[in-house]
Amino acid sequence: MDPIAEFNMVGLSYDGQIDVLKDVNLVIRNGDFRFLTGPSGAGKTSLLKMIYLAHKPTSGSLSLFGQNVANMPRSDQPAIRRRIGVVFQEFRLLDHLTAFENVALPMRVAGVNQLDYRQDVTELLTWVGLGRKMDALPATLSGGEKQRVALARALVSKPDLILADEPTGNVDPIMGERIMRLLVELNRLGTAVIVATHDLALVRRMKKNILRLKDGTLTLHGPLKDAAPAGPGTSAASTPYTEASATGDRLDEAEPEAARRSS
Repeated sequence: MDPIAEFNMVGLSYDGQIDVLKDVNLVIRNGDFRFLTGPSGAGKTSLLKMIYLAHKPTSGSLSLFGQNVANMPRSDQPAIRRRIGVVFQEFRLLDHLTAFENVALPMRVAGVNQLDYRQDVTELLTWVGLGRKMDALPATLSGGEKQRVALARALVSKPDLILADEPTGNVDPIMGERIMRLLVELNRLGTAVIVATHDLALVRRMKKNILRLKDGTLTLHGPLKDAAPAGPGTSAASTPYTEASATGDRLDEAEPEAARRSS
């Protein structure tokens, strides 16, 4: 089976001069769970945007589900995007639609008959604890409830990969734990999950492998552990990720102005 995503020496620059990502090598497979961390401006949001086809590499190659992005016809992109669920930090719910309608929106856009998705949407909203608020408008929902609607919307097309950008950033700790349990359960069922976060306590608690971006360079680490010196000859990509090495990691990434214009 082809990997979900495969980066081979991928670089990304804006206006031909701002190097955001440099020589990124990464393979994402079914069942993977990775935290994406790094200091502000490291390129985390840009990396996620490349995975859901909002940006294309300026160097190297990126394949999604076995298709090279550089050669991918525009007509193929909607089908690829439907295999990737995105949980945005700012929710991106439509204010005039109910919770049910917001979750159902990807299916409507794809031309799926309501009879074919009504049960799925109902079950998803019930699963995230909003079975009694299906008819509620976003303005009447709390931040945690909006986040769960956004999560249900990301799942409605049964994606192979979930990209969650700071999914616990706008909710209280109890709700954050509930959201993470939902993501872990999805992962247990085979869905790949990438969570971008600056919450090191969360990363430590979850004990999952870590992708760290710094100065545009990506390294892979094991679960977050207490600070400990690396042994002689140990590479940065294979050492456990420590709180000392994580100091300053934040996700509130201010993308370059050129990046915002191109998205």
